[in-house]
Amino acid sequence: MSFIEVLSRVVAAFVVLLLMTRIMGKKQVSQMTYFNYITGITIGAVAASITIDTSIDMVDAFVSLIGWSVLTILVGFINLKSPKARIILDGEPTIVIKDGKILEKALKGEKLNMDDLSMLLREQSIFSIQEVNYAVLEPNGQLSVLKKVDSPSVSKKDITYVKPLYIPTEIIVDGKIVPHNLSKLSLNQSWLETQLQQFDVCLQDVFYAEIQSDGTLYIDKRQDDQFPPR
Repeated sequence: MSFIEVLSRVVAAFVVLLLMTRIMGKKQVSQMTYFNYITGITIGAVAASITIDTSIDMVDAFVSLIGWSVLTILVGFINLKSPKARIILDGEPTIVIKDGKILEKALKGEKLNMDDLSMLLREQSIFSIQEVNYAVLEPNGQLSVLKKVDSPSVSKKDITYVKPLYIPTEIIVDGKIVPHNLSKLSLNQSWLETQLQQFDVCLQDVFYAEIQSDGTLYIDKRQDDQFPPR
């Protein structure tokens, strides 16, 4: 493979890829959906193959590259014109927390576990589910959150700083105790069982529970019922 041949392939692939990217628009570049993500990777892989694999005919390679781009543009046009097609191709936003309650069926439908949900919340600087009113999983996999409105607001001079006892931490996930987290908090199962008794709830009835910064327990029961924290 000569230097000139490689350089010519690189320049040609670069120009075509730049033109196709401009034509496909900002939605493709931002990878707003999984479809955009997959087509972006595929088009990039085809362009890379063109530059380094001389066994690939240049005409065939650019037909493939342009073909992928045209199909992506076509799907984008269909999405723009047809709401039904948009739902089929891109999917719909899914509510995973509603009125402060975790929707277990929605999580299972999206193949999410509580660790995934907690991670997505932490990415938005939310360390306790108790802070969340609504959470929506978008088609691109990102989580949109509407936090609970604090009641009544106070001025900064009225605020007294209280050092939190704990970092909000999950201690029951899907009905199972997380002993490692209990140990890190210097708590034990006996303490947890006593707390559950105060709520008059059995372990098997709890989907998710976390300890709050003030030491109270936040409980979300199975079947989307929930106890408020004490």
